[in-house]
Amino acid sequence: MAREQERVERAMQDPIVGGIPDAPGIAVAMRLTPGLGIHLRGIADEVLVKDFAGSTLRRDQREMLATAVSAANDCFFCMDSHGAFATALLEKDGSPELVPLIDVVKTGSSAGLDDKMCALLHIARTLATTPRGVTESDVQAALDAGATDADVQLAVVIASAFSMYNRLVEGFRARTAPTAEAYRERAVEIAEHGYTMPVPATAS
Repeated sequence: MAREQERVERAMQDPIVGGIPDAPGIAVAMRLTPGLGIHLRGIADEVLVKDFAGSTLRRDQREMLATAVSAANDCFFCMDSHGAFATALLEKDGSPELVPLIDVVKTGSSAGLDDKMCALLHIARTLATTPRGVTESDVQAALDAGATDADVQLAVVIASAFSMYNRLVEGFRARTAPTAEAYRERAVEIAEHGYTMPVPATAS
């Protein structure tokens, strides 16, 4: 319940940086300049949507990594939006039974996930808080659990990219929604089209 209250209180806060676009979450940074919008959406597509040579990770698993990093960085906008995107992908692909695991990931746990995802989530969460905290044994544990070198690479890239996104959102104190359900409509669009479609002006 404390987490739910924290989400509501965060949604009531105003941005602390003047002159920024009137937009929610990461859309603030995307609209600072046309180029930033192109590149920030492009990075999201590269790490979460497009093929990554040698990786075995599905799109919903990539979104879970983004959700875990955002939760570790206490960024409600990114945690809830990417959790919603993972949900939409699981539903689209016919795996709704896995949806409850997304809320587990938001708590900082990996319970219920396979050993490979547990190891990759550990790497991603570690990078979110301690850039040089990942050890050789962490990487080996992921490989032993069935991850490829490319899976580990992708986990590192996602963790690094989302630490940046999280800090953009929280640095501006950009507006965020009081409920995780607010991102469902956008999640369906992301599941279908990826991130290159601009965020609507009224998105939450």
